Amino acid sequence: AGARVVLEPRRGYGSAYLAGFAAARGDYIVMGDADLTYDFNEIPNFVRELDDGADLVMGDRMDNIQPGAMPWHHRYIGNPVLSGFLNVLYKTGVRDAHCGMRAVRRSALPALDLRTTGMEFASEMVIRAAKADLDIRQFPIDYHPRGGESKLSSFRDGWRHLRFLLVHSPTHLFIVPGAVMSLLGALVMLTSLTQIDLFGRTWDVHAMVGGALLFVVGAQVCGLGLCAHAYGTYFMGERDPWFDRARRRFRLEHGLLLGGLLATAGLAIEGAIIWIWIDRGFGALAEQRIAVLGAALLIVGIQTFFTSFLLSILGLRRTGPASGDADAGAR
Repeated sequence: AGARVVLEPRRGYGSAYLAGFAAARGDYIVMGDADLTYDFNEIPNFVRELDDGADLVMGDRMDNIQPGAMPWHHRYIGNPVLSGFLNVLYKTGVRDAHCGMRAVRRSALPALDLRTTGMEFASEMVIRAAKADLDIRQFPIDYHPRGGESKLSSFRDGWRHLRFLLVHSPTHLFIVPGAVMSLLGALVMLTSLTQIDLFGRTWDVHAMVGGALLFVVGAQVCGLGLCAHAYGTYFMGERDPWFDRARRRFRLEHGLLLGGLLATAGLAIEGAIIWIWIDRGFGALAEQRIAVLGAALLIVGIQTFFTSFLLSILGLRRTGPASGDADAGAR
């Protein structure tokens, strides 16, 4: 029929498409699974949207799935949950993010910078298009029963999609959970320190230890999130407005100062406890809650101090006009 077949030795859904993209020479690229599930008579409709200015055009199968074409758990659980979660994180507005029939303007491929080799390639294309602020459009298409055996593994490929969604959103993977843990830990420690009656009881040293643990772990997770943002910005070309604002405003010295203040406060508290112990003739002490507070502040201070250096190190190789000062973004 005159088609040019491209051989790609590497296995994987994404690998096949990356090879096809590299070989494509036309202005538009229309994608579709060759398993009879899609009607290629829809191609003119995809091309029409591209002619109208769209950069990425998605098919939407969800209202036109023919009987037997899609397992119930894909139709009612997997696809809606993953597409919905993708929209919560990235605000793409795409209803069927895993539809295999789609079209893309070839000139948009450098902005997409697609890399994944497995089934998560479908999610990557939508996410990167949204991050690059490309014009994404969609329209309903039919989805027919498959001809041949499916190679899709529901749980394995579903996990790969979910994993990709999370690792490309450090804010939701690290910053939000870390901030929640730190805030909750601080509130628990404050409740224990002030001996406030809550839920009909007074919270003592065990609650203080639990709150300190949440506070320390939360601060560490936030630090990991900032490093993940820095890596994405400096090495993968990612852009996040709040992180870009933060790295322009804060320098390495800000992080060192904050870490130093926290560590000094912790050391001062622990030093005061030692002084009390000496003053009492090395006798019994009952300053457990204050000791836990001092230890928590000392640990978080040290974490902040060295995380600031790590952020600065990650920024050493940055290039381009968006990079800013070499110390920006460190905390």
